[in-house]
Amino acid sequence: MSIPNHVAIEPVRIEEGQALVIAGMGGRFTQSTTHTIPELWQRFEPHIGRVAGQIGAYTYGVCCNAYGKGHFDYIAGVQVEDAEVLPADFQHVQLKPQRYAVFEHHGSVENLKATFQAIWNDWLPTSGERVAQAPEFERYGKDFDPFDRRSVMEIWLPLERRN
Repeated sequence: MSIPNHVAIEPVRIEEGQALVIAGMGGRFTQSTTHTIPELWQRFEPHIGRVAGQIGAYTYGVCCNAYGKGHFDYIAGVQVEDAEVLPADFQHVQLKPQRYAVFEHHGSVENLKATFQAIWNDWLPTSGERVAQAPEFERYGKDFDPFDRRSVMEIWLPLERRN
């Protein structure tokens, strides 16, 4: 992925996220293997709209189960009622109610890495916020086109609760 120079970023909003069950195709990745995540989405795409118990039209890319040395699980999925009736090759994650900073990424997924870098390297250190030990996720609307420069998707970064 080519990374454009600098992306200025601010959260669109701070949100109290609800509990969700996200199910779909998953895999384990590192920063050096994230370029293969689109292949996971290609495998999952035929299932969108056909998953038993699917709720809504959003799709989600969930980063969870972060392990030392930069390993993490990623699930390309949809929200479901429960995980009991899923195909055998599906994985799922339960998201608990959580406080999030929500950011918009404008454009194709080709520049998504620059948006993440701006969030982690520019916004977070100066925000006064701390990241919670919880999954972060991307949320895509039904009209999102990963190659369209006019597309918009959201990045939900989990934040520690304030006292």
